[in-house]
Amino acid sequence: MRIFMLIMLAAILGAHFYVFHRLWFMIPHPAARPLMLVLGISALLSPVLGMFVGDYLPQSVASLVYRIGFSWIIIFLYLLLAIVLIDIVRLTHLLPVDRFFSGSWTGILALMSLIALCLTCGYFNYLNKKKVELSITVDKKAGPLNALKIVAISDLHLGYGIGKKEFESWLPLINNENPDVVLIAGDLVDSNIHPLFEQNFAESVSKLRAKYGVYAVLGNHEYIGNAEKSAQFLRSAGITLLRDSVVLVDDSFYIAGRDDRSNRNRLSVEELISAADRSKPVIMMDHQPVNLEAAEQNHIDLQLSGHTHKGQIWPFSWVVNSLFEHAYGYLKKGDSHIYVTSGLGIWGGKFRIGSRSEYVVIRMSFK
Repeated sequence: MRIFMLIMLAAILGAHFYVFHRLWFMIPHPAARPLMLVLGISALLSPVLGMFVGDYLPQSVASLVYRIGFSWIIIFLYLLLAIVLIDIVRLTHLLPVDRFFSGSWTGILALMSLIALCLTCGYFNYLNKKKVELSITVDKKAGPLNALKIVAISDLHLGYGIGKKEFESWLPLINNENPDVVLIAGDLVDSNIHPLFEQNFAESVSKLRAKYGVYAVLGNHEYIGNAEKSAQFLRSAGITLLRDSVVLVDDSFYIAGRDDRSNRNRLSVEELISAADRSKPVIMMDHQPVNLEAAEQNHIDLQLSGHTHKGQIWPFSWVVNSLFEHAYGYLKKGDSHIYVTSGLGIWGGKFRIGSRSEYVVIRMSFK
């Protein structure tokens, strides 16, 4: 693991050196070059600063450092892709790009404008939340219920990046659906629990409304931030946290919650639902969509997962598609219905390129 981290660090620093080196010679005015270097190094160090000393800074400053630093990661990615593409064109002599991207303000402005346009579209795409509607039928009886209306959300990542005011703007999207139950499939908390207690986030989260209540499981980010404190926060907000546990709701249906796979000692799906009456519908939340065949083998009627963000930005969408059997959307395996959501919030910079932030409204009918 340590060798892997060193290789990653070397790759990141090498990529930054390559980009800054190319930008140095693209900028025509020598006096502007050191300024570019200072800004670039400051942006590079911002995520590190935010992670290690954010809790010791005023909330407004910590949030600003977080947003600059993690936005830079995405800005840098697109800078890197653009410069690599320019160099390929330059070396293959496909187009005469040297005069535009060597000591030319025209080339610099064109490059920056293109990236700014791409990120602006990504930002507004992030703000425009998508409502996904899904209707499924389960061949089981659920007491007196003919149907169940579920609002499923995941990956809110509340904290320094997504503050209390922004979260409260999402509440009407969920509450106006008048759901029977709200399910949160992990990563409600970002990588740091401190700002949620500092901003009294529990007061806002407790405003989520559902007939049978709000249920959640932990995701990998709750473990990064401190699983026990995250659990404490969720309970203080009136959310029923399921950590390798199952509840029978209204003597009609089960909600099962697997602990995140960050917990290597978590229960298997079979162990988790061993005591459940399989003649009743079983809904399971499992943050990371891995080993989906377990849902089919154990006759889970509906599994909800998140984690992937659908890649969040291109080309990471290609990466998650290669890493997961099913990285996004609806899938049916046998009699099991599975939905992997791209998430309502976002991690890091607020850009969605090739993906959308969403909340899922599921109508679950019973025979």
